[in-house]
Amino acid sequence: MTKKVLIIGGTGFIGYHVAKKCINLSWKIISLSLNPPRTLRKLKKVKYINFDTSKKNNFKYLKKFKFDYVINLGGYVEHKNKKKIKNGHYKSIKNIFDHFKDKHLKSFIHIGSSAEYGKIKVPHKESNYCKPVGFYGKYKYKATQFLLKKFKNNNFPVTIIRFYQLYGPNQDTNRFIPILIQSCLRKNLFFSSSGQQKRDFLFVDDAVKAIIKSIKSIKSKGKIINIGSGIPIKLKKIMKQVELETGYFDPVYNKIKLRKDEKKIIYPNITNAKKIINWKPKISLKRGLRLTIKYYKKHNKVIN
Repeated sequence: MTKKVLIIGGTGFIGYHVAKKCINLSWKIISLSLNPPRTLRKLKKVKYINFDTSKKNNFKYLKKFKFDYVINLGGYVEHKNKKKIKNGHYKSIKNIFDHFKDKHLKSFIHIGSSAEYGKIKVPHKESNYCKPVGFYGKYKYKATQFLLKKFKNNNFPVTIIRFYQLYGPNQDTNRFIPILIQSCLRKNLFFSSSGQQKRDFLFVDDAVKAIIKSIKSIKSKGKIINIGSGIPIKLKKIMKQVELETGYFDPVYNKIKLRKDEKKIIYPNITNAKKIINWKPKISLKRGLRLTIKYYKKHNKVIN
């Protein structure tokens, strides 16, 4: 029987890649997001629905649909507007749960955030006591606590996935790697921090595989799972690799300051991912960057 999946935030970077994978699995897909997809992210076999999930009454538009799986990738991605963060990452999740609590879902995948850990020591472990600092991390953590409580009390089949720095083709051009690649391809200046901070980078295809494995795993229900490479990489190393691949790099260091809540080294322990869903990253940083650069070379003229 064909599986039916709802991807909340299906028009975003991760949602687009998840939808492509679901199409390959011959699943029936509905995407729910605030806005329609941009041209480069529109997929023919996906039905697109648009409404604001922070408004409970809007869920009437889903009444005629039945789903096996729900993947929640939605939410306000910036870290500045407290009201939008609260609505997008906490109020919305309560509305989503209220709609699906009695719909007999087989799996509900919720994308949390590494920001939930806050300033605790690295590598982050799922068993760590979280100390989120900014509004974004705090409301993502409140959503996690809410959903885990519903798993415990209502047997709601949730799995929390905490991604680290994802990258790949078709990512928004307001993120580090796309900005870096485009500045090199267009021979522009690249305004940077010192580049000394270390981050965990994961190619988007590996992230999608983690979502699919979590959906299919009985052991993942009620669990938090870190998904990343598990290896912190200095930003300057990323810059050097992109320079080698593109043949150009003109940096202006120390132009961008770190946020007050931003640590210099952020990366996860991924033991749980290996044990619970039998997942580990497969695509190397060098290969992932090459695939990403290839995409931006092809679409350079049509991407802002």
